[in-house]
Order: sequence, then structure tokens, then C-alpha cells
Amino acid sequence: MKTYTKYFAVGLAFIIAPFLQKAGLISSSSIIVLGTVMFYAIVGIGLNVLLGYSGLISLGTAGFMGLGAYISAYLTQDLGLPFLLSLIISVGIPLIIGLVIGLISLRIEGYYLAIATLGVAEIFRQVFVELDFFTGGFSGKNAGYPDLIFLNLDRFWTYILIAVCLIGLMVVTHNIVYSRSGRALLTMRGSEAAAQAMGISLLKYRLLAFGIATLYAAIGGVLYVHFIRFAYPSGWNVNLSLQILAVVVIGGMRTIIGPIIGSFVVFGIPELVLKQLPIIGNIDGLAYIFTGILIIVVILFYPNGLIYLGHDIKTLFNKEKVNEKAVPDH
Repeated sequence: MKTYTKYFAVGLAFIIAPFLQKAGLISSSSIIVLGTVMFYAIVGIGLNVLLGYSGLISLGTAGFMGLGAYISAYLTQDLGLPFLLSLIISVGIPLIIGLVIGLISLRIEGYYLAIATLGVAEIFRQVFVELDFFTGGFSGKNAGYPDLIFLNLDRFWTYILIAVCLIGLMVVTHNIVYSRSGRALLTMRGSEAAAQAMGISLLKYRLLAFGIATLYAAIGGVLYVHFIRFAYPSGWNVNLSLQILAVVVIGGMRTIIGPIIGSFVVFGIPELVLKQLPIIGNIDGLAYIFTGILIIVVILFYPNGLIYLGHDIKTLFNKEKVNEKAVPDH
């Protein structure tokens, strides 16, 4: 249980927020932003398994998010299916497609794989535009808050549900990456030839990596549409896929909490901090320019990710204390 303490602590930090909002200490818009940070963090954690642990890249994340979102909205709103049943279907279909891409990845890799997944995402986006009966086309698709058996959730409890999902998926991811499967993924990332020589099946673990990435993306999409309660085709574009990629790189690859930090930097800071500043907040879009500059600075000067910042500060502080003790008194 001690192993998971940090994950529960992160989840608790998010769970406290709506209670602070009820107490009037933070605004309701801040709750929406923090919910956004959480479901993009979930997607980032899944992509981190693919990119950080297995060394494979995908630019189709936004497409799988959108697919999960639209399927869930259609099943719950148009067909009237229960949320839990629609959740299973909404993540199952993207998962199958992700496994197919995993099979294709055996023949292509690197930039070619990135382009192929980008092509898949663009196909999804065009489908979202054309299938009006399914997605609402350019008008978008509405969805409601989740209904869990006999419990109809509101925004408060939907936010709590997202936090619980985040905690659960962090624990699941921890058990995967610190198991034999995680070691196999890291070996495959270092050298596929060495992995095969050790008896590691590239097919099995590429399918595992793509399966996790698409599964988490679809879950993030479902949570998105039932928390924001609206989705439109232009939102699931390559820009969003690149933002989620930035979430992983900024937070720290091969970490679980790193994507949460990265999601807060990419999706949280512009809304919660930069837009509240006197000059930056008054000029439309300027906050996101500053976010882009911040991303560049982090990548240039802290390429390992912000997750290691606290450790490095502590190390530097300890070195200074040692140096102070080493200086003789006069």
C-alpha cells in the first residue's frame, strides 16, 4: 500500500478542489480546468507507456479520444444505454483499432509510424465531420453527466469520478510498468534485436503498448464528453495530439505522475494563472503563447521533465549544506 501512497496523495489533492469551491475559495471555472487537467493526464499516462517505455510514437491520440467520446455520447444520448455499458463499448472499439495499429507497427517505425498514426487520426476527424447522425457534424454532439446504476451524477460527482479513475489508472499503470511486462517494454525500447534474443515477443508487447495507449485515450475521451458535455469535430485535431505529446515530454517520460505535471503546465497554467494576469489575460490568445514559450524553455533546459525538478533541488540543497560544513570556521 505504501507504494501507492503518492498516487492517492495526488488524487486527494484533486478531490479537495470541489469542496474548496463549495466553500467559496475557488471558482467553478477552476473546477472545470482541473477536471480537464485530469482527463488529459489520463491520456498522457497511456501515451507515456507507448512513447516512454516502449519507444513507439503516435500522433493519433486525439482521434482515439474523439472516437471514445462520440461513441459514448451516441450510446447514452441517442440509444439510451446505461453509462457503464456504453463505457465498455466506447473503450472496446478504439482498443481493437489500436491493436490493429500495433500489428501494423511491426512493419513500420519511427517517423513513418508517427505519420501513419497521424493519418488514422485525420481519417477519424473526417468521419466525425461527415457522419452527422452519429456525431452531429459541425454542430457538435451533446452528452449528459454519467448515470451510475441508480445514481445520477452532477458536475461535482463527475469530477470525483474522474479523480477516482485517475487514481485507479495510476495504480494499474504502476503494476504494469514495474512488472515483467514493463521490463520487457524497456528492453524493446533499448534494442529490439536484444529483446528478441532474450525471447521477448515484439508482437505481444507492441500490442500491449498500443492497447494501453488507445484504451487510456478512449477513457479520457469518455470522461471528457460527460464532464464538458459537448464535443465537436475540430477539437480532435493534430494540435491536440501534439499537446498531449508535450504533456508527456514536459512532465517526464517513463514516469506515472510526470504526465499529471505536464497536463497542468499545458492545460492548467494558461487558464488558472496566465489568463488571470493583468496584461496577458486581457489579450486573447496571449496566454497560450506564453505557455508555448514555457514548453520550449522546459525542453531546452530541463529535458528529463519537471518530475525530477524537486529531486534536483533537494540534491542541490544537500550539496550546499555539505559545502557549508566543509568550510572551516575562522
